[in-house]
Amino acid sequence: MKNSILSEKAFAFAVKIVRLVQRLQSERKEFVLSRQILKSGTSPGANDREAEFAQSKKDFISKLSIGLKEANETLYFLELLRATDYITKDEFESLYKDCGEIKGIFISSIRTAKINALKKKSFAIIIFHFSLFFFI
Repeated sequence: MKNSILSEKAFAFAVKIVRLVQRLQSERKEFVLSRQILKSGTSPGANDREAEFAQSKKDFISKLSIGLKEANETLYFLELLRATDYITKDEFESLYKDCGEIKGIFISSIRTAKINALKKKSFAIIIFHFSLFFFI
């Protein structure tokens, strides 16, 4: 198991989402929105985990980007559950804050990965041009 801030926060958030869904389904008999938030709310952690073994830097960035989109979708479902009184204000604020932090970490990680990929690409081009100079 990867031991990063993102993986720890995403896993803890997924556990909270699973517990929320269990409660929504057993106590409130709500099955449609709860299934949606179960999928989107557990997906950021799953995509972070998939990114660990990405086949390339492009694949790594893609997995993180999917996690970001799923976190953003989860925020929507949290807003909808709050607006329809399925969750309390306190539940909403806590989950919304956690998900917002995860979203921010994804954004930062994607930005860093893209910058590092560009640096590596630029370095390779410089080396290529430099080697051509010596062969002329």
